[in-house]
Amino acid sequence: MLDSLVTSKTRIKLLLKFFSYANSGYLRSLAKDFDESTNSVRVELNRLTEAGLLLAADEGKTKVYRANEFHPFFKEIQAMVSKFLGLDELVEKIVKRMGEVQSAYIVGDYAKGLDSGTVDVILIGKDLDETYLDFILEKTYEKVNRKVNVEILEEDPGNISGILVFGK
Repeated sequence: MLDSLVTSKTRIKLLLKFFSYANSGYLRSLAKDFDESTNSVRVELNRLTEAGLLLAADEGKTKVYRANEFHPFFKEIQAMVSKFLGLDELVEKIVKRMGEVQSAYIVGDYAKGLDSGTVDVILIGKDLDETYLDFILEKTYEKVNRKVNVEILEEDPGNISGILVFGK
């Protein structure tokens, strides 16, 4: 869906990076993460900045980019990116029928804004329905063509580095 609206692969990667969660990045690290030339990343960063979707700030000699949360289309783009990744539906289904889910985190590559094809999720809760989880993960793969790995913890260790997508 998103790739039919946006034809630049680099621009799609940047949208995924900046609108799948609150994150920042600078030119060289983005080019390295995406395995793209710095020039192609720079061109797309400039276009997104000129459109007002990204904000750029100088931190020393480095220009750091982040999503403009005050842009009128911020929420809409974030929703499109979430739907593109299939995360909105996945989390909603898991939370509704798994039992007492206290919180859910996206971790790993997706938490870094990289579409590696595998989504790592950590669920926090007690007595969760793991049989249902196996069923929903199989259906999710068929629908969004991404492998989903889920780790279940009974208590939040407090040091999870990822995106909180559900929390009570």
